[in-house]
Formats: sequence, C-alpha cells, structure tokens
Amino acid sequence: MSTEGPKPVPEGLKLYTENTSHILLSAKEAFLNPVQEFNRDLSVASIITFSELLNAEKEAKWKRSREKKAEGKAAKKRKVEDESAQGVSASEAKATTSLHLEKEPTYSPHKISILEALSATGLRSIRYAKEIPLVKYVIANDLSPEATDAMRRNVIYNDFELPESGDGQIRINEGDACTLLYNHREDRNRVDVVDLDPYGTAAPFIDAAVQSISDGGLLCITCTDLSVLATNNFPEKCFSNYGGVPLKAEYCHEAALRLVLHAVSSSAGRYGRFIQPLLSLSIDFYVRLFIKVKTSPIEVKRALTKTSLYHICTLCQSFYEQPLGKVVEKRNESSMSVNYQFKTTQNAGISEHCPECQSYLHIAGPMWSAPIHDHEFVSNVLIHVQGNESKYGTSARMKGMLTVAKEELETPFYFTPRRVASNFHSETPSLDDVCSALLNAGYKVSRSHALAGSVKTDASRTVVHDVFRSYVKLHPVKMGNVGERSPTRILLATEPKEGADFTKHPGTVTAGSKVKLVRYQDNPSHWGPGSRATGSKKRKAEN
Repeated sequence: MSTEGPKPVPEGLKLYTENTSHILLSAKEAFLNPVQEFNRDLSVASIITFSELLNAEKEAKWKRSREKKAEGKAAKKRKVEDESAQGVSASEAKATTSLHLEKEPTYSPHKISILEALSATGLRSIRYAKEIPLVKYVIANDLSPEATDAMRRNVIYNDFELPESGDGQIRINEGDACTLLYNHREDRNRVDVVDLDPYGTAAPFIDAAVQSISDGGLLCITCTDLSVLATNNFPEKCFSNYGGVPLKAEYCHEAALRLVLHAVSSSAGRYGRFIQPLLSLSIDFYVRLFIKVKTSPIEVKRALTKTSLYHICTLCQSFYEQPLGKVVEKRNESSMSVNYQFKTTQNAGISEHCPECQSYLHIAGPMWSAPIHDHEFVSNVLIHVQGNESKYGTSARMKGMLTVAKEELETPFYFTPRRVASNFHSETPSLDDVCSALLNAGYKVSRSHALAGSVKTDASRTVVHDVFRSYVKLHPVKMGNVGERSPTRILLATEPKEGADFTKHPGTVTAGSKVKLVRYQDNPSHWGPGSRATGSKKRKAEN
C-alpha cells in the first residue's frame, strides 16, 4: 500500500496502489481486501496467458482459412491459364493477372472482452484494462450505487475516459449481476472472460455466467464460503449451493474445489456446454478457479463419467470412489466409426464400514473426479510469471503455487504423514521416507498445493498403510497407549503385503523442491475475507 500517488488525494479519501493501478478508498463506499492482491495478480497472469493462447488459436485458424482460399485461387489461375493457351480473350488474361497481384491481407490480433460481475471499487477491472495487452474492453458491474460511484472516480483517476456512448475501454454498469450476465446470452453479445469474485459463494451467478461466455471462453470464480465447502457443518447449505455434500478430512480443501467444479459442470451441461478446468487453487480462506467453457454434445455426456460419490472413513480418512457412470466404445467394423454408449455403474463393493480400520464410512459428493488442472496451461502461466516477476507484487508466491500445481498428480486427494502416523500412534516418518517408499514400490507421488507437507499418490490407501506398517516395524508403537477397542489395533494387526524400501529415491527431488519457493504464505495480521461493504443496494430516486 502506498500513501503517495501520481495525483493529489482528495480530502476524506485514502490512496491504495497495486502494481500500476491506483484507487481512492472511502470507508463507506466499497469493499477492498488487500490480502486478495495474490488473487488479482494470479488472475491478470492467467488471463494474459489465456488471451495469448486464444489469439494463437484464432491466428492458426485464420492461416488455415487463407491457405484454403489460396489453393482455390491457384486452381482457378491454372484453369484460366489453360484456357488462355487455348485462345482465351485478353480481358480474361488481365483478370487473372489482377487476381495474382491482390494484396495479401494481414492478421489482426484477437482482443478479448471481459465482464467483471461484482467489481466493488473497480480495482480488478482497472488492472485488467491496464495490464492485459490483448484486452478490447472491460465491463465493470456492481449493484451498489456507492460502488459504481467509486468505480467512476477510480477509472477517471487512472486516466481512462468514460464516454457517454458507453464504448470506452472500461464500461461501468450499475445493476444486478445475473441480469447483466443473462443479457449477454446471445452469441453476438457473449464475452470472452467472465470474472466472479463475490463476498461468499458464487453459486447464484454460475448459471448466468456459463451462458454469457463465448465458446472456448474463460470463467474465473472465487468462493470464500469455505465454512460451507470445506467442513461438515452445513451439508444442507453446500448441497443447495453446489449440488453436493462436503467431507470432513484433511483433504477437504481439494474436495471444495471439486464441489465447485461439479456445480459449474452441471450448470454448463444444461445448455450443451462442458468445462475444462485450467487451474484450480485453494488459497488461504478461499478457492480460485479458472475454467474454460466450450460447446460439445458428446463432451456434455462425458460429464457423467467425470462425476463421483466418495465414501470417506471417519477415522483413517481412507476414501473410496463410486463413479456415477461409464462410457463404452463400440466400433463399427465396416465404417470404422465409433459409437459411445453411456451407462450407470455397479456398486463398487463398498460396505458401511471402512475395509482398513472398520470405522464408519460417510458419503460425500457428488463432485468432480477428473483432473482439476491443465498442466500445459499452468506451465504457460508459470513461464509468463517467471518472465515478468517485477510486474507482480506476489510473484514469489505465484511461482511457488504454480510450480506445485504443475507437478500435482491428477488423482484425487492427498494425505499427510503426520495424520496417518497419528492413526497408527507411531512416530511420524519424514516426507522423503514416505515418498521414497512409494516410488521404490513403483507408484507416483507429488505434493499438493492445498496443504503444506501433503502427498498425492496413485497408490491405494492400503498401500500407504503398508508403508506405515513397515515403518512401525522399525519404530515400534507402545501398545500400552492404545485402547483395547481402538481402530488403531485393527490397522496394526494387519501385516503388510510387502516390506517398504525407504532408500532415498531420486524422484523425491522435484523442480519445486530444488528452488526456495514461497509455496505457503504465512497469515498476515489482516488475514481473512474481511467485512462486507455497507452501502445501499439501490440508488435512491433523485428528487
């Protein structure tokens, strides 16, 4: 935060500076949370990367179209030359020459349109307009008249014009977010990027948002209601907002991401659209997701196979997946075409008790069970950040978070050695020991961005427990501290199928572990979602 800016600060207001943008704040007008600078930095970097990829895709399409037209012109020219050789008139020959001398058109870069449905002070929209090179215009909306007044002041303060025609680079709208989004449902009115960053849940805006995005566009979502998404305190509220039940386990924050993705996928499917998660992060007190929305009937059907229920053990936190559907491919031998048949799945053989410790299982979901990141997209964002570190105040943390996300396995959920060791009442093995044992057994491992000290693996929870059973043989448990009816005795009574090899594996050293990266930020003094802005929701009628 800066106390000095490029222009005088009016009395009664204070200046907040973030990157190259400056806004004037009044306590009574609009809401701003300084902790969300990381969110805004990450959003700018992700949208820049998305816009560059979209532009490259459209340019490649344009070149293919030009090549096709050139082939047609060449064929026409050859035909005319053949006819000329057979005595065609001079006028036709001249037409052929002019055709050959046509000026070659050049490609105009595709510029994106962005709609921020809940803008508050307008800081995010101002940063988008200033920092994203391929931006055409940004629509900044808010229902509060105090917020839109603050936006106008801040937009002008940052040297943007607000023409009466409403076609400036930043276009301010005062009104209901859903109404504005629904007004952009028609193809000609759709925007390339929709950003939802509400106070609390984004659930009321998702249905309108997925309809207002152009085909292949980007949906950016923030949800701060982790007390609903990442706990079992309000399962009924989570179900009404996101269409799924949350879970109580150490991997609850990843489950929160998957519940939001399920809600977006369900909404998109109603309109023949499907989602492709590009980057899904659990950050501090909120989740932030970047999701591509596209149109394809067959991919809408595949959403069934990307949705699952999970049975979660209340003690050892083992989880068992129950997919809602499956797809069967049938190939026609004569035409070589492939038909897809979608079917329901049988029960995965899961009882009411955990196979590992015999504790009760609770049901969570349905939720998204497919990958939550596109690793190629994450790599491109990381490359952009590494090349523009000076442009982002939180670049160190961005590099750390993106590096971990890039390395994450696509399998659901994670565990921490500390938590599993507590189930065995044993000493806690080091992260390297656990990862080495799994790697030496032929499994894959990675870290998770959502929790410090966590491990993701494609090994079953039985294999993970066998690693700890092998560790317990080297570091015995004092059974006097374990109750006679404790599930720990059941875990310890089972013999490991194979002894674990704790020899250090070179695969435990990853790109993220080689560099000192700020993966997990300490909570600042003003940590949290902040307070809701206190302003009237409707502009009072002028006398």
